[in-house]
Amino acid sequence: MNQITPTQLAERLEQPAPPVLLDVRELEEHNFVALPGSTLIPLGELEDRSHEIDSWKAREIVVYCHHGVRSMHAIAFLNSQGFQRLLNLAGGIDRWSLEVDSAAPRY
Repeated sequence: MNQITPTQLAERLEQPAPPVLLDVRELEEHNFVALPGSTLIPLGELEDRSHEIDSWKAREIVVYCHHGVRSMHAIAFLNSQGFQRLLNLAGGIDRWSLEVDSAAPRY
């Protein structure tokens, strides 16, 4: 599985064509802390709602969760649906708050 570190993602988000961000955590987690501009589709809803991001199939997508486990499951499912440019945020938003944005609350 392709992974991207929080530091690498921060650099990529500054580029002219940044990846899109998919948060597969629960609503309460997303409301507590989220990457700016990310789209929330909880892992348990992804199968029923993947059509909402069909337009992303040609784009690079960074999938993230709290620590990187749910996002790996999401990537496996999205691969089966024809999404190919998928990256897992290594360590999830927790590692993001440690390495990139110390103002992002941890839980």
